Amino acid sequence: MTGTAKPLSQPALTRVSEDLRAKTATLAEALPYMRLYAGQTLVVKYGGHAMGEEHLALSFARDIVLLKQVGIFPVVVHGGGPQIGRMLERLKIKSEFVDGLRVTDQATVEIVEMVLSGSINKQIVSAITAAGGKAIGLSGKDAGLIRARRLTRTKKDPDSNIEKVLDLGFVGEPEAVNAQVLDTLARSDIIPVIAPIGVGEKGETYNINADTVAGAVAGALRSKRLLLLTDIAGVMDKARNFIPELSVKRTRELIADGTISGGMIPKVETCMVAVEQGVEGAVIMDGRVPNAVLLELFTPPGFGTRISRRGAK
Repeated sequence: MTGTAKPLSQPALTRVSEDLRAKTATLAEALPYMRLYAGQTLVVKYGGHAMGEEHLALSFARDIVLLKQVGIFPVVVHGGGPQIGRMLERLKIKSEFVDGLRVTDQATVEIVEMVLSGSINKQIVSAITAAGGKAIGLSGKDAGLIRARRLTRTKKDPDSNIEKVLDLGFVGEPEAVNAQVLDTLARSDIIPVIAPIGVGEKGETYNINADTVAGAVAGALRSKRLLLLTDIAGVMDKARNFIPELSVKRTRELIADGTISGGMIPKVETCMVAVEQGVEGAVIMDGRVPNAVLLELFTPPGFGTRISRRGAK
């Protein structure tokens, strides 16, 4: 068939709503970013309120499936602190915290593993599967995925000025990540969903901070991006203005002058370690916003605070 295509009539144009036009325009604008990330690995740490609220959990699952369907390799690492706390309360097991870390004795670590590797992990796997993906739940124990060692902390006595080693029990930190296992899964049809449980040299179970695990996994995989979904918009300056991007050097300066403080310090430290291990950029972002992952990856301004070697987008 030859000839010049006829222009759309006015009635045909009016049938296309402004909302539909906006959606198709958004898809067209996202295409270059989809090409940028196609064939790349992304590690997403999932936790906080985004994991606890049903509509956000469904939105997250759809986002992860979409990433997979456009040729990106997402790896999910999840937390579960609030859920662990509720279970321990129900079983009347008291928790103690040191510098934000839950002291984990033998009884507690069994509950931690049950909640993280059991109920939470399977809920996320089920949500991704229901959204059309093929997810598989893992912990660091599976195939020796995360080899861990005991985490130690010291505290200085204000009177004697003597440092004391604190016993955190079965709280660990990643020593090695089996990247081959994850790379094989990620480049198949399967989406790995990882519970932050590690295994020690003698087979002991360690409870590990989920941000730390996500950073270690991202570094081991040399992922394109590490996305930390949190309950805050990102890093703020001293006037409480949002900072969209930072270099590793500038991040260290903001820690030194007190701009970055409290619970934000371990998050940015996780990002910096990942970047230094080869991750192109690590982003701290608000997971309470629907489609936060897509907003960060597929829109020009991004969505969170991105930390990279040079800080330039």
